[in-house]
Amino acid sequence: MEPDKQGLVSTRTMEIAVGAILFVLGTILIIDANRLGTGWGDDGPKSGYFPFYIGLILCFSATVSVFHAVRAKNAGDDFVEKGQAKLIMAVLIPTVIYTIAIGLLGIYVASLLFITVFMVWQGKFTWLKSIFISAMVVIALWLMFEVWFKVPLPKGPLEALFGY
Repeated sequence: MEPDKQGLVSTRTMEIAVGAILFVLGTILIIDANRLGTGWGDDGPKSGYFPFYIGLILCFSATVSVFHAVRAKNAGDDFVEKGQAKLIMAVLIPTVIYTIAIGLLGIYVASLLFITVFMVWQGKFTWLKSIFISAMVVIALWLMFEVWFKVPLPKGPLEALFGY
């Protein structure tokens, strides 16, 4: 078997993991809904009424999913192969770094860097073309949000340096 075709995780494992995560999220929703009140008040349902039932539905659905995953005959098939996981990580890791960079540099500088590096690295574009396109995208975003919609986006030290 080719190294990139080797399975990393089975479908059964992923279905059980997703079911467990959804069950935990549903439980958190139920607990918080109880804090808000899940009953019916004089003026209608209390704040936690609908979230409580959404949490119950999530927990029930997660339990059914895990039950089916455990009983499924072909759930042992590969969910993702090593080569596929490398492609996913080539997008996921830079995206996580970009998200962190937004908090440190602001959305405009982080976006300029992210788009530029991604175009050069994954798209094989030249640095000049990548920087130009990235700058145009960032300018368009700035105009759209800051000028036209009047919605301020996270700023970083560079904007503070220019007094913006």
